[in-house]
Amino acid sequence: MRRTALVALLAAGTALSACAYNETLGRNQFLLVNDSALTQQADAAWAEALRTQRISSDAAANARVRRVGDRIVQAAGLSDRRWEYAVFVSDSPNAFVLPSGKIGVTTGLLSLVRNDDQLAAVLGHEVGHTVAQHAAERYSQTAATNLGLGVLQGAAGDYAQAAGAIGGLGAQLGVLLPFSRRHELEADRLGVDYLQRAGYRPSEAIALWRLMAQQRQGSNPEFASTHPSDASRIAALEQYIQSQGWA
Repeated sequence: MRRTALVALLAAGTALSACAYNETLGRNQFLLVNDSALTQQADAAWAEALRTQRISSDAAANARVRRVGDRIVQAAGLSDRRWEYAVFVSDSPNAFVLPSGKIGVTTGLLSLVRNDDQLAAVLGHEVGHTVAQHAAERYSQTAATNLGLGVLQGAAGDYAQAAGAIGGLGAQLGVLLPFSRRHELEADRLGVDYLQRAGYRPSEAIALWRLMAQQRQGSNPEFASTHPSDASRIAALEQYIQSQGWA
């Protein structure tokens, strides 16, 4: 019990020392690491994607992603780093931005979006994750949760396996998944800021998510999903855009 209490105190002390205020988000963040600490892993993931996935040789598609991406990156204040772009051949509409300065877009997404404004909405959202240090925050949150579950299992004796399973589910539904939904909504808001600043139409962010909702084939209920429901996301975007006078 003394050991358990000591570990708990150390975990609490670590949590307190890792809190920092993020002016962009207007809230405190729990960060055991920062994005620079994740650069090596991000670069390795990028190299693996380039090695294992089919890359589009469509010059027009690649130029389009770079053109829109460069405008969003500049609007987000991240033009001080070297950015790399790639278009991956996949029917699934998707995009991602790595903290080390890598942007990937699928051909499925380029086929889905109806204009550059909607592409800018996607890239703005993904760049928003980088500016907000969501990857580092997610990593830190997961690490702290795993530490807490280790303490729980250590104190549970013969019931450690059951406690771990129940605790893991509780932590996932009660902490990690809702936290990820918060990240998504924050990235939506930042993405709209960047696309507006870059000269694109904020209203197209709403049109984009309506398109995404139409093509989605079933989804988990919001309480058990890492992403907000399409309805929640669209409502939040409509409210934010109207509050900024951009409607």
